[in-house]
Amino acid sequence: MAELVPQAAPGLRVARHRDEIAAAIARVVAGGQYILGAECEAFEHEFARSLGAPYAIGVNSGTDALSLALLTLGIAPGDEVIVPALTHAGTAVAAQRIGASVRFVDVEPVTRGIDPAAFAAAISPRTAAVIVVHLHGAPAMLTDVQHIAAARGLAVIEDCAHAHGATIGDRTIGTFGDAAAFSFYPTKNLGALGDAGAVVVRRPEHAERARRLRHYGQDRTGVCTLAGMNSRIDEIQAAILRVLLPHLAADNAKRRGFARCYDETLAPLVSGGRVKLPESGPGGVFHQYAIELDDRDRVRDALHARGIGTGIHYAPGLHRHPALLGDAPRPECPVTDRLADTLLSLPIQPELMAEQDRIVAALRHAVAGDASRGPRS
Repeated sequence: MAELVPQAAPGLRVARHRDEIAAAIARVVAGGQYILGAECEAFEHEFARSLGAPYAIGVNSGTDALSLALLTLGIAPGDEVIVPALTHAGTAVAAQRIGASVRFVDVEPVTRGIDPAAFAAAISPRTAAVIVVHLHGAPAMLTDVQHIAAARGLAVIEDCAHAHGATIGDRTIGTFGDAAAFSFYPTKNLGALGDAGAVVVRRPEHAERARRLRHYGQDRTGVCTLAGMNSRIDEIQAAILRVLLPHLAADNAKRRGFARCYDETLAPLVSGGRVKLPESGPGGVFHQYAIELDDRDRVRDALHARGIGTGIHYAPGLHRHPALLGDAPRPECPVTDRLADTLLSLPIQPELMAEQDRIVAALRHAVAGDASRGPRS
């Protein structure tokens, strides 16, 4: 088998910026302050400025960022949080860990984000918030969700783990909701060399509350005034993210170019009805480029045999995870079920652009390989 083209390879990005990253780490080591120091403060300001947001608070992970966003907005044990069924488990776990219950709803097929109509139908007297996931870097139907939430007095939290730098119109994702959560897991469009995350808020009192919550709930005198947790971005990760942040816009542009090339070269497969491509709106940043295939597993195996790595994000939908569903009846989420059975993520990170011709050739062969078998019954 040919040398594998990985579906995701964060080490290639690290190698590209190795000298700057090494210098940033050395600066932290020499400085002697490793938690809540100058690197953290600088990164928070720089990241907030890049979004056009007033405040960003660095935390330990994207999951913690979601939990802290909910707590910052006053979501409490017994409250209900509505979550799309097609997302990473961390979206639901973040709500459950603070004592909230989760209600899963279906996604809509274009953006693959939460279906506003399904959200509206699921609201109950216990509902306090909705988490809007911008899946694969495609902006969800956020405006529609916000209109529904505002009419019912519900908080809107954006899960931006896939959407660093994505936009709706002239505004950046993460600045629309009452709060937003970002993950800097190594494979993200903006990724650290370990776990890290950020909470983004618009109001100063929310920023102060989030800062206390991440640091045991302590105020500036060291008194615990809130029931908080230990969730602080460390100085090394903050310093690394400061190196990578200035390159985010250019890298996202390369991802869009990668996606356009896929769109163009895969068009014959689309017209033949064998593949469905992701929505390619102007504001997306293509954290993943996930195509829909009825015979996904066969195509995936055929691609692997030709040295092309792929990923499946996420199967099954969260409404089919027993520990997340609990005692609640399983909701009907037919779009999520279909996408969970058909989505296949291709390589998309900028460092792999040189391999695109090889990827597309292998994909054409893998998909066409089924044509000689005749129509499926």
